[in-house]
Amino acid sequence: MGCSENLQLKIVRGDAGYVLEDVPHLTDYIPDLRTYPNPLRFNPAYSVVKQYFVNLDDTVAEKIVVHQTSPRGIHFRRAGPRQKVYFDSEEVHACIVTCGGLCPGINTVIREIVCGLYHMYGVTRILGIDGGYKGFYARNTITLTPKVVDHIHKRGGTFLGTSRGGHDTSKIVDSIEDRGINQVYIIGGDGTQKGAAVIYEEIRRRGLKVAVAGIPKTIDNDIPVIDKSFGFDTAVEEAQRAINAAHVESESNENGIGFVKLMGRYSGFIAQYATLASRDVDCCLIPESPFYLEGKNGLFEFIEKRLKETGHMVIVMAEGAGQDLLSECLQSKNLEDASGNKLLQDVGLWLSQRIKDHFARQRKMVINLKYIDPTYMIRAIPGNASDNVYCTLLAQSAVHGAMAGYAGFTVGPVNGRHAYIPFNRINEKQNKVVITDRMWARLLASTNQPSFLHPKDVTEVKEEEVPQTQLADGFDG
Repeated sequence: MGCSENLQLKIVRGDAGYVLEDVPHLTDYIPDLRTYPNPLRFNPAYSVVKQYFVNLDDTVAEKIVVHQTSPRGIHFRRAGPRQKVYFDSEEVHACIVTCGGLCPGINTVIREIVCGLYHMYGVTRILGIDGGYKGFYARNTITLTPKVVDHIHKRGGTFLGTSRGGHDTSKIVDSIEDRGINQVYIIGGDGTQKGAAVIYEEIRRRGLKVAVAGIPKTIDNDIPVIDKSFGFDTAVEEAQRAINAAHVESESNENGIGFVKLMGRYSGFIAQYATLASRDVDCCLIPESPFYLEGKNGLFEFIEKRLKETGHMVIVMAEGAGQDLLSECLQSKNLEDASGNKLLQDVGLWLSQRIKDHFARQRKMVINLKYIDPTYMIRAIPGNASDNVYCTLLAQSAVHGAMAGYAGFTVGPVNGRHAYIPFNRINEKQNKVVITDRMWARLLASTNQPSFLHPKDVTEVKEEEVPQTQLADGFDG
């Protein structure tokens, strides 16, 4: 399963280098569609709001830090309600599906899609697809109403159930067509959004009046373009509990080491931000920053130095860091999960044992290492206040976009403003920590750890890396 290459990008060019990367609309392949006045015009909750509707030509800039001679650059269509909609509320039959791993805030998104459709647009027919993509053709559905979803935001996981894999485009679109569904809301990570793009392409090929809206979900914050993914703030906050426990354990024992492994398959954002938030961490290891164990300026040398200075230390490691250090017999090179993600070894457990062995055998030094893995505790909790507000805005933006006739898009904040983003931009690459960026320098200054990079490696990284993340605040600060 991959993102269809047949999907044509809608590019609008303007003066001074302005480029709008637009999203598909139903009228692109179904001409002369009837429009309706937006029901929000008659909703008393919005009657007092000035300029509530988004202008048709409102866009959001991808980059906000520019130079005097910079072109205006790439923009995305601003999210929000339009004056006219392309669905009569009574004809809307919507469905919601959640796919992939768990993440704080999923239930809030589900709840607010249902409540947004029901209370803002008067939509009463909403289905929940049970169990991910394969639920379209292999499971029962759940009728969703505001009453049914009233309290689900207070618990973790997904009310609808989830699964990995199970994507069969023809069967899914057949199910959508057979059930008379005309709005599909898909909550999931990069693999799920690739699947959403393929579903939209097949819907368009069949000429169906069906809007497909993606809500990007990943606890690792590895989705590009958007400022950050929902659930990330909650994950960082919850990680503090594990780091605090590691700090208490390390302080209470002679040469104590608290070792915490956090999520982060290819992107170390949770580890980075949890480290910065904690201030109790002495060393942070992430996939983007190579490190080595032995020799001058290696990890073992730094651990020994820190233990001699303070008598204790805390190490935070992202799950994808140091995979290259494992022997080939331990690496799962060709093994993947149902979503196509490479299966990783528990490098944290392996490294903690290597640290014990090194100091016991080579340095003849007694250490007390406590290994803490809060992975599933962090992702299985409900969203915190910040994420709940964010999830509400995401859900409402998705509903406004679908009602306005945008047919294949994902939604997210770009520089603080919610926008409709083409699927291909979300799927084209992974967001990663830029270790030549100021944010990583701030972490190194906070922990006082070495970069573990040889000067030659730093030069190579600078040549290869282009800052990708909005969250890292790398250009200005």
